[in-house]
Amino acid sequence: MAHPKHKISSTRRDKRRTNIKAAIPTVAICSNCGSAVQYHRVCPECGFYRGKQAIEKKAE
Repeated sequence: MAHPKHKISSTRRDKRRTNIKAAIPTVAICSNCGSAVQYHRVCPECGFYRGKQAIEKKAE
């Protein structure tokens, strides 16, 4: 296995890591109830996905 010849400074290490960050998830509006939903996910409020009932939600 290869081993580093010299220590990598913290500045050089941190410059490399500046682009590693969490992405903000894309949010859409549910066509059925109007709540915010992540793309390609079932609506947690009404249970619809792409205009069809995907899961049964209990009425409160």
